[in-house]
Amino acid sequence: MADPKIEPYDGPAGGWGSARSLAEILTREQIPVSGAALLMKQNKHDGFMCVSCAWSKPAKPNTFEYCENGAKATVWEQTAKRVGPDFFARHSVTELLTWTDYALEEKGRLTHPLRYDAGTDRYVAVSWEDAVAEIGRELRALDPNSVIYYTSGRASLETSYMYALMARMHGTNNLPDSSNMCHEPTSVGLKASIGVAVGTTILEDFEATDLIFFFGQNVGSNAPRMLHPLQEARKRRVPIITFNPLRERGLERFTNPQSPTEMVTRSSTEISTQYHQVKAGGDIAAITGMCKVLIAADREAMEVGRPRILDVDFIAEHTHGFSEFVAYCDGQDWPAIEARSGLTREAIEAAASVYARARSVIAVYGMGLTQHRRGTEGVQMLVNLMLLRGNIGRPGAGLCPVRGHSNVQGQRTVGITEKPDLAPLDKLKELYGFEPPRETGRNTVEACEGIVAGEVKAFIGLGGNFIRAVPDTVRMEEAWRGQRLTVQISTKLNRSHLVHGAVSYILPCLGRIEVDVQASGPQSVSMEDSTSCFHGSRGQTKPVSDAVRSETWIVAEIAKALLPPNPKVDWDAWVGDYAKVRDAIEATYPEVFHDLNGRMFDPGGLHKPLAARDRKWATETGKANFTVPGGLGSDPDMHTERRDVLDLITLRSNDQFNTTIYGYDDRFRGVKGTRMILFMNGNDMERLGLSDGESVDVVTEAADEFAREVGGLRVIKYGIPEGNVGGYYPELNPLIPLWHHDAQAKTPAAKAIPVRIRKAVPIAVSD
Repeated sequence: MADPKIEPYDGPAGGWGSARSLAEILTREQIPVSGAALLMKQNKHDGFMCVSCAWSKPAKPNTFEYCENGAKATVWEQTAKRVGPDFFARHSVTELLTWTDYALEEKGRLTHPLRYDAGTDRYVAVSWEDAVAEIGRELRALDPNSVIYYTSGRASLETSYMYALMARMHGTNNLPDSSNMCHEPTSVGLKASIGVAVGTTILEDFEATDLIFFFGQNVGSNAPRMLHPLQEARKRRVPIITFNPLRERGLERFTNPQSPTEMVTRSSTEISTQYHQVKAGGDIAAITGMCKVLIAADREAMEVGRPRILDVDFIAEHTHGFSEFVAYCDGQDWPAIEARSGLTREAIEAAASVYARARSVIAVYGMGLTQHRRGTEGVQMLVNLMLLRGNIGRPGAGLCPVRGHSNVQGQRTVGITEKPDLAPLDKLKELYGFEPPRETGRNTVEACEGIVAGEVKAFIGLGGNFIRAVPDTVRMEEAWRGQRLTVQISTKLNRSHLVHGAVSYILPCLGRIEVDVQASGPQSVSMEDSTSCFHGSRGQTKPVSDAVRSETWIVAEIAKALLPPNPKVDWDAWVGDYAKVRDAIEATYPEVFHDLNGRMFDPGGLHKPLAARDRKWATETGKANFTVPGGLGSDPDMHTERRDVLDLITLRSNDQFNTTIYGYDDRFRGVKGTRMILFMNGNDMERLGLSDGESVDVVTEAADEFAREVGGLRVIKYGIPEGNVGGYYPELNPLIPLWHHDAQAKTPAAKAIPVRIRKAVPIAVSD
């Protein structure tokens, strides 16, 4: 870290700030020329899908179809730096545990399979044959339900399909993935409300919309390529109304780096036409207020003979539960709505009045809406708002949950799920001649609970940095070492490799950007974006090492070592030609993947059929359901009248992606050289006797016996609602209790953690 500096940043998202940041990381990772050339293939039809976020690849891509963070992800993966056996000969695991997340990954790409040696406290090189054989032996000795098969959002559809099949043939549905930690309330809430578990918008809807809502999604850091359709919408004078606790630069102003005029003149486009700084967990209250306004306005219009505000024909034909929802809205009083949302009645009415005049409306949302104790209810409240005016199943309208990792949605589509009712078990039985397990597996939180309880004996990680991504970090690390086997399939070193079981392996894999040559020649892979569109991806660069293997190959080899031979599953044939895996995917899901092999490289990709787009509702009622929340608060049991308890929101900087830290700067928030920051409202600071720049400790206010705290945070006065504080993920994950999760989806409630602020005690230094 450099000397920390906090200074206001007045620039827009994009622009010269992005250009300078990209130039810096290209130079730092020692690929300034080759990296820049490679980026021209990113998100192109004949190139590779971004390894970062899951935003859609357009049919007509821009010349530079990548954003700052997507480019960083590419450069980070294609670094010239290497981590081989010689690195581990110089560094013990005990030493590496003291390194930061950035320092570990920044050392470069893993080059050889490794096994932990307890005698030397080091990872040492091992042959693929020996590694796979021992992993198979260890897994065969365990109860299948004591094994966790975890996936991050990186793996392709092909690898994910094979991985899920391997787990089920082993005998378990323990298939949690990173979606459990972010958008599971979407999967649960949308499925119950409208019959599909994903968003209903496609990229073309942004060209036909009349209004865009944003709820808890920081487009400037987490899906910057979306800024292009947002900018085009604003040029058409489409209003964008944002609800978010912090003012995020990407939702304020954007300079398009692809526009020479904008770059030369340093001009920018205003993104949000209304910006409402809702309190953490106040979204249900804010949406309730808007619905209340619309319902009242509709009654008034009906009484005086003006056109109706609500889409009463749509409501009558397509929805269920409307009267109960109206009764709920009528029963909420404005003082309570204002108190819980942190917004005035006038502000909520201003947003509702714009919505009342717009015909086709898109609602974009992210983890600011989902990561709460009632995150599923928050998602369903947004559905209610859209149903009132028929904004599902219409061009230019719909729900747009912005997924994080680049294929996290696609993994679920091809069987990565702990829920047996979401997997085609009967079809798998028919195709492969085995009896799939029917009991529900463990999701991510339940996997953590099983590890803490000593019930989970093995963890196979297909990508990701699980131990840093999950809540209750200190408790999890202590329990993690009790496992018999831990296996990490990875491109770079991270902390999950260093906190390990008795038998531990690091298996280095090809990155998506590298050419993957198998028996039939160079292979392509496929993935699904946030708009339910499947795309192909072709590797472009030479593999980092002759000793790395593709994820597909690694999964197949473990499966062969673990499972008895099955004449209906030819793992070697699948590895030799990934098109055969896609044929198997289509055979398993014929209604979804019609001609995947033939269409995955079509401009715009292959769209997944979504019944809700056609106003067909695969719900228990056969209609789209209005639902009634349990109250105005997204975190009702965590709020207290105590003035010394604040709600902590975990955040990402614009110099990171998920747990990957690219650097210590957060340009948009004016932070340089540190991540140990606590953003606070000035009134809260004054009330608690804190000064700007002061060092504090943060302690979780939790009703259990475990002490959770993070020390050494620097207080920064910032534009955040009173009663809320913000700090960076994953550094503040130790403050999230494992039980602090959504009631229905079990997603950790990382956006409203009750905490107390304690002044740091100076350490005495003796003479």
